[in-house]
Parts: sequence; C-alpha cells; structure tokens
Amino acid sequence: MHLIDPARHTRRAFLRRSGQLAMAGTALPFALNLAAMGEAAAQAAPGDDYKALVCVFLFGGNDYANTLVNYDTDSYAKYSAIRGAIALPSDAALAATELKPAVSLANGRKYALNPAMTRLTTLFDEGKMAVQLNVGPLVKPLTRAQFNGTNRRDFPIPPKLFSHNDQQSIWQSSSPEGSTIGWGGNLGDLMLGGQRNASLFTCISVAGNAVFLSGDEALQYQVGTGGAVRINSVSPATGSVYGSSAVKAAMQQIAQQARGHTLENEYNKVTLRAVEAEGKITAAIQANDLNGNFPTGNNLADQLKMVARLIRGRTSLGVKRQVFFVSMGGYDLHDDLDTKQGPLMQRLSEAMTAFQRQMETLGVSDKVTAFTASDFGRTLSSNGNGSDHGWGSHHFVVGGAVKGKAFYGTPPPVSVGNTSADDDQWHVGQGRLLPTTSVDQYAATLAKWFGVPDQDLNGILPNLKNFNNITAPSGISYPRDMGFMT
Repeated sequence: MHLIDPARHTRRAFLRRSGQLAMAGTALPFALNLAAMGEAAAQAAPGDDYKALVCVFLFGGNDYANTLVNYDTDSYAKYSAIRGAIALPSDAALAATELKPAVSLANGRKYALNPAMTRLTTLFDEGKMAVQLNVGPLVKPLTRAQFNGTNRRDFPIPPKLFSHNDQQSIWQSSSPEGSTIGWGGNLGDLMLGGQRNASLFTCISVAGNAVFLSGDEALQYQVGTGGAVRINSVSPATGSVYGSSAVKAAMQQIAQQARGHTLENEYNKVTLRAVEAEGKITAAIQANDLNGNFPTGNNLADQLKMVARLIRGRTSLGVKRQVFFVSMGGYDLHDDLDTKQGPLMQRLSEAMTAFQRQMETLGVSDKVTAFTASDFGRTLSSNGNGSDHGWGSHHFVVGGAVKGKAFYGTPPPVSVGNTSADDDQWHVGQGRLLPTTSVDQYAATLAKWFGVPDQDLNGILPNLKNFNNITAPSGISYPRDMGFMT
C-alpha cells in the first residue's frame, strides 16, 4: 500500500489540485489534518475572527481502558475479569468520576474517568468536555475479518501499526518515521509573501521539534515554557557578550552583513528572522500574570500556560488562526500501569482544566478548542502489571464551542476473544480496539468548526470520502461530522 506523498500536500500542490478531491492514500495523520484545515481556514477568516486548536499529544500510547473505565455493572465485570490486578477498583473514588451524559448511552453503557481526573469530570458535567470513543487511523471502514484477510486492495490498513515512532509520525505527518514534511509547516507556507510573521506564528510548538510543523518553505516555530528561544549573542535583549558590549556589536554586525556565499546569506537570514520573532513573541506574551490557577510542577501545565499567553497576545502577532502543539510523555506503560498512570492522568486533568479556565477568563473559551491524541491505545488484556501496544483509543475534546456532557462514536465491546461473535469484531486481538471512528472524521469535525468549507474537506482529508455519512454492512455508522462541535 503506497503512502501519501508529502510533496503532494504543499501549498502549491494544494492550490494546483484544488479541484482534484479524490486523492488516494493511507490513513491521514491527525496533526497533518490540523495544519491542512488551517491552510483552508486562514484564507477565509473574516474580520477579527479568531480560532485556535491545541493538540495535546500523549507520547507512548495512552492506556484507554484505565482512562475511561467501563462502569455499568455488566461491562465493569468483564473489564475487571480481563484486566485482573491492573483493573481499577469499583469504589467511591471511581464513583466520583462517573460521567453522566445529558443523553444516556444505549444498552445501559456507562463510563467513569480515571479517579485521578476529577477536574476533567467537572468540565464534562459543565458541558465543556466531550468524549470521542474509539478513534484511530483508518483508510476505509474495517472489520476484524477484513483486517485478518488478504484483500488489502479493497480493505487497506494503515502502515506499521503498533510501532511507537511510526505511529507518532503517521499522526503528525503523512509517513512513518523519517517523514520531513507536515501540514503544520505547510500552513505557514500559505502565509509567506508579505505576511511572513503571521505565517511564522500560525503553528507553534511548545514541546520541541514536531514533524507536523515542518513546511515546504516555512520553518516551524518553537518556543519554550519561558518564552521565545533567545540567540544571546545578537539578541537586543542581551546587554553584552562575554561582558563586552564591543563583542556584542561585532556579533550583530556579522549577523547583518550581506555575504558572498549563498549558504552564509541564508544563515544570516534565519538568524535575523529568529531575532525579530523573539522580539515579537516577547512583546506578545507580556507578563506572566495569568490567573487560571495553573498547577506548579506540571510541565504540561507550563506548556499550556505559554499557549494561553500567546493566545492573549494574538492581536500583536497578527494571526486569525493558530494551531498549537503541546505534549507529555511517560505513557508507554508495559509495567507498573496501576501506579504510574494515575499521576499522569492527574497532571493531564489539572493542566487541561486550568487552560480551559484561563480561556474563560480571557473571554475566548468558544474560540479555542483543546483535544488529546496519542500514538495509539493499548491492549485491554494485561501483560502482568501493564498493557501492550494497541490501535484505537478514546480521546477528549475541551472548549466552550464543544457540545459537551456527551459521548460520540460507538462504545466498543469489552472483549479479548477470538470468535466470530459481534463482541470480538471490534478488536484485533487482546482487546486492541479496531477503530470505529477514523482520524479523518475526528479531524473533519474540528476542521469545519475551524472554518474550512465543507467542499474543501475531501481535498484536505483524502480518506474522508470513505466515511461520507455511510452505514457499513457491519452496522457501524460513519458520519462525515461526528457532531461534537457547535
């Protein structure tokens, strides 16, 4: 199965192929989708309109079953029997995080969040958080029998499933590990030519290098939790170099001189652009005086706090659409799942809730949507005291424009069996969920809210045409829009 060619998704290619919406390929990665939607939305954003998407990536592959726990009596009994020692106890702590949707799930299904996620439980109760059930990369609707079959032409699967590096790359670009171009950077490409700064600040990572921000013409922009990364030797904010103002002046002159060698000239351009960007970012983020009660000692909260400061300074940065990337690691819990995942869930819950509260304070809650993504889900079965690599997983969407206090998608059966029974058709062994919502559907829902016209979605999400408001023979519905955004 051939992968999507990243070169075919540059700005120029996007414009050349605007009428060619039936592009073929494998599962489009999530971060790639984000930047693509930004490319279309940025062109049409009217007046002072502003919207931002914040991708919270959970590196390592988050364990879905102990994040969103089966809580109705029948499902919990199955979950507990399968998970054994790593199952969360059905006690008062779990009862406190039961999610009570405005409309009950069919067949009496119930869920509770990990007991450490009390703050996100509150956001759910307030209608500011939704749960997307069992989402993951898909090329076409797929059943377990088709997955196990040999007809890959009619029933293709995403490449290199269950591999950390490859799945991280596939969710952030169009290829497994080694990809160099993502749609985040190509979104910046769109803004080049008279709007360089807007392009530079459209896609920002607070989590280091992220392939989805690498573009064809534009460089990804990275900041730290303390602000812009400073080049001390030439930055106006630096008083001297090695204690000498003369050395500082000499370094600045060297950086600004026209050079005879092309590469030297380009190096100077990059340096000067970085210095200019540093000044704009520093002015935009202002004082560190937000009052969203961001927890201390929580790196994800620190990243989201910086995103909040950048959003507060959006006018001075001259942007109408922004995509941010933040992350936290530690989710590859083959061992000690019972002791290590809870603290991770608590940090995630506290950080995302603090960010939402800050958006409310800034008056932009309905203009900013945060959501989770991860390498993959994990097995429902235990390997002893952990779980192994999986596929589909459950994810959260948070914001004032979210149709919250609700579940979207299809609740997966609680099973690890290997029969033709219905319960065994939605995992591919050991409870590795076979997604019943594709990344393309998830992304298209966000894209429409972000401002991408419906007629442009198929060009941005090549596999969306395979999930175009259909009901598959399996009985699973695949709507074009999952419905969790206003």
